Amino acid sequence: MSANSTQKISVATAVIIGMNAMIGAGIFSIASLLSSKVGPAGILTYLFAFIAVWFMAKSIARVAYLYPQEGSFYAYAKQWGGHTLGLLSAGAYLVGLLIAMGLLCKYAGFYLHEVFPTVSSHTLGLILLTILVLANIMGLVLSQLGQYILIVCTVFPLITTTIMCLSKFNTANLTPFMPYGPMSVITATKVAIFGLFGFECTASLFNVVKDPEKNVPKALTYSLLLVGIIYLLFISSIVLSIPLTIFALNPTITIPAALKTIFPHNDFILFCVTLSILSAIVGTIHSMIWTSSELMLSYFKFLNIKSINKAISKKIITQKTTVLIAGLAILSSYLFIENMNVFFSLTDVALIFAFLTSMITLLKLPGEWKSGQNITTVLGIITALVIFAVAIETLAQNVITIFN
Repeated sequence: MSANSTQKISVATAVIIGMNAMIGAGIFSIASLLSSKVGPAGILTYLFAFIAVWFMAKSIARVAYLYPQEGSFYAYAKQWGGHTLGLLSAGAYLVGLLIAMGLLCKYAGFYLHEVFPTVSSHTLGLILLTILVLANIMGLVLSQLGQYILIVCTVFPLITTTIMCLSKFNTANLTPFMPYGPMSVITATKVAIFGLFGFECTASLFNVVKDPEKNVPKALTYSLLLVGIIYLLFISSIVLSIPLTIFALNPTITIPAALKTIFPHNDFILFCVTLSILSAIVGTIHSMIWTSSELMLSYFKFLNIKSINKAISKKIITQKTTVLIAGLAILSSYLFIENMNVFFSLTDVALIFAFLTSMITLLKLPGEWKSGQNITTVLGIITALVIFAVAIETLAQNVITIFN
């Protein structure tokens, strides 16, 4: 992007990009799992995850403003931990994205199976990933117009599902409110926060937004609030209309399949919802493959290894090369991680490590304490640590299960 301000994006476009990054990042994969793990109290789990993200987003936006450099998490963590911590932070963020894309490919397979029932969801997910990697290698990326089309495809199923579900509002579905106990509200945050990941995209737009000091915080606030309200209505409507037993029997059930249990005669509308959700998930995976490849190319530069630098200068390692590497990494995630809890936990551990190491940078700045900015930072760190601990515990339990 040129430094010419006329070529920079507006607040509205920045809000759309932020909403696309968050909504496409997982709301369609978490709703059923949240209901199956927490029950109606999943609404509280989501609210806690939203509060945590709000504090983290505000803090990371502050770091991004103070250090608007290429490499984002590398540059942020390096300020207090040096080159090695910078590499660990940037590497963790990249790994988290790639694992998350593997999970979204699985969910894309589930939704594609609704359209092509004769082909297994596993095969469909593999085919989709292959097509999207090839598309990125060919340089087919979403334009600014594509971002607007994607947000329409994303918001349509959310609004349609919410309206349909509210028409079947039944307070009896709220009982029992916490069928899996109070602790389930906290432990399920590793799932709930997955639907909000992507907020950091808006926080990192200082170099491409007009009047960034004023407009990036605006874009971040607007995108978070809009997504927060949409998510709350969406999740609440599902909890209030679809019996818990539906999700208990099949935690990975797709939204249209769950809706069919209460709307057995609305096949056309549900088919449109399925296609729209598919568009949102596919668009997100497509965009994130390109984003991951850009981050990987920057990461290789930060490694400062002579042979790698030489390969980059000779155009042996290019954006297309890193697209292929990113595709292979996503494929590994897709093939070798079967347990959904492990997917969510690994993603959380990796991404939140990057967020934490970035936020700590603010604690090292005396001016942040004097201005009171670090109140938000401390709250962001505390909530991030809670979710980080939950994800670590889940991973530990799965490791113990494997060895037993």
